[in-house]
Amino acid sequence: MSLGLDLLGARICTFDCLYCEVGVTEALTTVRKPYVPARRILDELAAWKAAGHAMPDVVTLGGLGEPCLNTDLGDIIAGTKELFPDIPVAVLTNSSLLPDADVRGALSAADIVLPSMDTLVASEYRRLNRPHAAIGLDTIRRGLLDFRAMYGGSIFLEVLLLAGINDTAENLDLLQGFCRELAPTRVDVVTMSRPGAYAGATAVPREVLARFRESLGSADAATALSGDPSGHGPTALVGRHSEELAARIAASVARRPQTEQGLAAGLGVPVEHVRRALDGLLRTGSVRRQPDDDDFFYSG
Repeated sequence: MSLGLDLLGARICTFDCLYCEVGVTEALTTVRKPYVPARRILDELAAWKAAGHAMPDVVTLGGLGEPCLNTDLGDIIAGTKELFPDIPVAVLTNSSLLPDADVRGALSAADIVLPSMDTLVASEYRRLNRPHAAIGLDTIRRGLLDFRAMYGGSIFLEVLLLAGINDTAENLDLLQGFCRELAPTRVDVVTMSRPGAYAGATAVPREVLARFRESLGSADAATALSGDPSGHGPTALVGRHSEELAARIAASVARRPQTEQGLAAGLGVPVEHVRRALDGLLRTGSVRRQPDDDDFFYSG
């Protein structure tokens, strides 16, 4: 259950995507400013908490446009964490502002980032995402990779497919290579489920979704199965990701005890990956295991 925060208050975005469910972009811009000030959002959030509502599983920063356009993003993340110290903060983004170091710095405080990358084919990108003229596809790609290099949280990459636009073999091939390079925590391949902003935006068939999901979901498996004695290729990559997951688990259980299943859900990774990381942490004494009536809880 997610509690969503709107950081724009209007349809203000860097893209004007064919499929956008909130409608046509009213202001296509790259100008960053406090569209909805942090104080206003945090005061409203504090009042919501004080009203005694059931607590959500996650607080998600998004809204009617691109939330990273709001220059108060970092303050909003920090204030949300102060109000809800035990609830992860997620941010939805179209990735267009990740080339900006200030945006990457603010975003790095989130627990989960859900960036989009629908296509790596330039002609598809222009037709599908209808970006502001100042935003090039290659700079977005580079910005996402730069963000991954500095970020220790979970990245859930989203790919949205439209029939006859970005469901091409060329795009799938490029996305496979990019996913191996980015190494996201998870890849979600989706299609339209509600009316989009423009006519002609239609969902892809199930078999297309299945093909993309299988190919992009198998990128990690293919990496894990191949070896590289140089220490710089796939084997080294898998080892580094395992270390990152173990560090994230250790930090999480230091805040509060959790089960394997709870950690897997919170971090967005398969439970068997969590189990392997916990085994290593138990051997080094970094975590402890406490039996409960029904399950084991792990703590720092």
